[in-house]
Amino acid sequence: MSDISNELVMKASGGDMAAFEEIYRATSGFVYNIALRITNNRDDADEVVQDVFLKVYRSLNGFGFRSSFKTWIYRIAANTAINYCKASERRSRGNVVYDPVAHDRLSADKSKEVLDKEEAGETVRRLLAALDPDQRACVVLREIEGMDYASIADVLRININTVRSRLKRAREKLLAIGKKG
Repeated sequence: MSDISNELVMKASGGDMAAFEEIYRATSGFVYNIALRITNNRDDADEVVQDVFLKVYRSLNGFGFRSSFKTWIYRIAANTAINYCKASERRSRGNVVYDPVAHDRLSADKSKEVLDKEEAGETVRRLLAALDPDQRACVVLREIEGMDYASIADVLRININTVRSRLKRAREKLLAIGKKG
């Protein structure tokens, strides 16, 4: 994600739609990646992105520059995706499951390297789907986005010890799955 200047944030918070569109273009891919990793479903990630940018638009004038814009949008994206997953699980009374229909179909002429990469991506999606949304968010922010524990705690607005325990439980669950498979 490219840096967003305070001036651009100020313009957008003042109602400048061109400035907001610039923020959207600079951050939408970043937000989508977070949403996809947490929801594990492309359609759900698209919905989360829409929700995130509605929230950003509505609360941009309340952004007080107490944290970086990146941290602020991380927080909104991660929490929106977690809440979406929890609501979806309540509606379906089941776990979030990767939707293979939404996954790109493999073509016969793809190279072994591309196939191996896609297989690894499928394994990551399957493993992430086995975690609850809170654990999944912590794993995504730590292992995929490379954030430190303090930053994860800040983004998710939870205690750093909660981050540690969620990551520990997630890793234990993933190890147990690895031993079975």
